[in-house]
Amino acid sequence: MKVFLALFAGALVIIAAVSLTRSPTPEATAQPVSRQTRLLDHVQALQAKLHRVAGDFTGWADLGGSYVELARVTADPTYYTKAQGALEKSLALQADGNGPAMVGMGALANARHDFGKAKEWALKAEAVQPGTAEVYGVLADALTQLGDDKGAADAVQRMLDLKPNVAAFTRASYHFELHGQENEARSALERALSSATSADETAYCRYYLGELAFNAGKLDEAADQYEQGITASPNDPALQQGKAKVAAARGHTDEALDIYREVVARAPLPQYFVEYAELLTKAGNPDEAAKQLAIVAQQQKLLESQGATDDLSASLIAADHGDKAEALRRAEAEWGRRQSVFVADAMAWALHVNGRDAEALVYADKAVANGWRNPVVVGHRNAIMAGAR
Repeated sequence: MKVFLALFAGALVIIAAVSLTRSPTPEATAQPVSRQTRLLDHVQALQAKLHRVAGDFTGWADLGGSYVELARVTADPTYYTKAQGALEKSLALQADGNGPAMVGMGALANARHDFGKAKEWALKAEAVQPGTAEVYGVLADALTQLGDDKGAADAVQRMLDLKPNVAAFTRASYHFELHGQENEARSALERALSSATSADETAYCRYYLGELAFNAGKLDEAADQYEQGITASPNDPALQQGKAKVAAARGHTDEALDIYREVVARAPLPQYFVEYAELLTKAGNPDEAAKQLAIVAQQQKLLESQGATDDLSASLIAADHGDKAEALRRAEAEWGRRQSVFVADAMAWALHVNGRDAEALVYADKAVANGWRNPVVVGHRNAIMAGAR
């Protein structure tokens, strides 16, 4: 199914109509069980099963993958160590042809930002399970972050050929977004939305439709997408964060701060703490902002203790809120591992805050070379161009 390449080539593709005012599904109108609760229940069931049948290598692979997902949902990186243990147990029981464990190891490496290792595991999984879409999801994520644009596009295309579902269409959308193709990105997300089979998937699609609108300055559309997502999944922190961003952009600072306060309590992700801190600073509360940034620093240390490396985020945070020299050191370390548009932007901004705009402009140009028009990235480049004059 050459949906992705057809869209990428600019061909006219008829998208299934999706009503933006449709009634909530029965699943959404009931009190939904949270994704975290379902994952924990699944983990407990797997643990009980493995206690009885310790040699079930597929069960150990499933457990490892569930721990990776729990780390994402809970923002608790201590699940990484548990995931690694379960996946290594699976591979110890069945090393040859154990595609599920290889996919799990790739997903774990992506979560830890070890994208080179993730690529290696994905290629190993592809060799034994070339007809499994999940293999190409791991590979696409790794190659996107490594800056292999063509390889990532090929992996997404393969995913769509095998299983044109939410996971595939959302990755296609992200690829379009990185190339500045907003209409195609939205179309792919609408295809994802029409393929959604659960409240979680509906909420996920609504959030990213909201993000596309927000980044394009379409606040009313963004607010509508976030609210429809909340209808499907009322406790989803990402959608609440989207709602907070819209409130802040409209100048409703107190409302935004109230929402952010709840968001960081339920989902302690560095991105949310940084946004909350920046809004607190604008609201004239620098002391409380400093407390939020201190939490981010603690989280970075916890991530590193669990085998994760995120010099990219650390560099951007340090550039705006910390040590300028540290920002450049972190960006250079990340650039040494991968040359993606994301790291190019971090390198550009770190060089800028250190007063090296002529060098920064080279990286700023790399960040937008494929057409990426994220407003923060564009803002960075504009500031660098002004400084380089």
